[in-house]
Amino acid sequence: MEFSQYDTDALLYITNRPPLVFVEGQGMWLTDHKGKRYLDYLQGWAVNCLGHAPQCLQDALTSQAKKLINPSPAFYNEPMVTLASGLTKHSCFDRVFFANSGAEANESAIKLSRKWGQKNPNAKGEARHEIITFGHSFHGRTLATMSASGKAGWDKIFAPQVPGFHKAELNDIASVEKLINDRTVAVMLEPVQGEGGVIPASREFMTALRALTQKHGILMIVDEVQTGMGRCGELFAYQLSGVEPDIMTLGKGIGGGVPLSAMLCRKEVACFEPGDQGGTYNGNPLMTAVGNAVLQELIKPGFMEGVREMGEYLSGELLKLSERFGMAGERGEGLLRALKLGRPIGAQIVELARDLEPVGLLLNSPRPDLLRFMPALNVTKEEIDQMIGMLAGVVERIDAQG
Repeated sequence: MEFSQYDTDALLYITNRPPLVFVEGQGMWLTDHKGKRYLDYLQGWAVNCLGHAPQCLQDALTSQAKKLINPSPAFYNEPMVTLASGLTKHSCFDRVFFANSGAEANESAIKLSRKWGQKNPNAKGEARHEIITFGHSFHGRTLATMSASGKAGWDKIFAPQVPGFHKAELNDIASVEKLINDRTVAVMLEPVQGEGGVIPASREFMTALRALTQKHGILMIVDEVQTGMGRCGELFAYQLSGVEPDIMTLGKGIGGGVPLSAMLCRKEVACFEPGDQGGTYNGNPLMTAVGNAVLQELIKPGFMEGVREMGEYLSGELLKLSERFGMAGERGEGLLRALKLGRPIGAQIVELARDLEPVGLLLNSPRPDLLRFMPALNVTKEEIDQMIGMLAGVVERIDAQG
């Protein structure tokens, strides 16, 4: 089928899309409408943690679809309860609220912290509501999560912003402390700033931040929409630092490709009352059955060791590539990594890699001088080697063109 036969004009324009339509995916590979295959290092922006169309997700969807899809969130359902129990068992949290997207999970965390701030007012008896976030952070596309984000220019797109968010600098504990006042209720951060350029919070900073929030009696919220569910080499990235936050949000990988997210909290913080929070689809059995399938794969013996091994291997190969072409190195945690190009050729690489023949390569450039890699967590050495070879060829071509 030719691309011109698709009525793409019926879609609202929100981004520039290349003239291709994906029709099939398997593991690390996608196939377009003409039958061309692409090695996929986006995986839906770290969504497909087990790759495209893994058998366990197919089984979970077909099996659950035959039983029960949505009885209403006013009732318990078996997959919802099972997944909540699994997540609390393998984390430091006690309670779970399910939603459909990372932005919704982060909205829930913001709402819960402000509710907690009402129940735990300052010395003047005033509700605490201000949240400290960080420059270059990304927390979602709702009005509140855009206001919480530190993405450049977002303060003006849909102005006025939702008030109550103040920006500190990641890995600078003094910048956090100077923003704390008697209205502060929480500090919210990504353990690795993905959209901001794959910038990890250091182990020392995470430890200092937990101590600082406890000192001042405020909450620590970790946005693990991108870093959670095994992406960084542990089931949750906060575990890399040995800290125990008060609230955590999950998205992307928890559904393995379907719309599912979660907000987790300690029982001491679980202060929502009936009517405070909800959602038509929250905790629906079809999506939470998939979440259970994903979690069961991630906790299998040896799986996380494999993620760490492949993360180290990818890191090493990116460093070799960097040295070969005089780039600026690489950074990241586990299988969320970035190649620092040292020059603004990211968009050019993305386009040339996608258009390679006979096989294309899908890459992401969140900044002009950087590439971000988010492969499936079960990626193989052979697939990493193939990507590195293809990427090297693209860079050679750019260099040859001057």
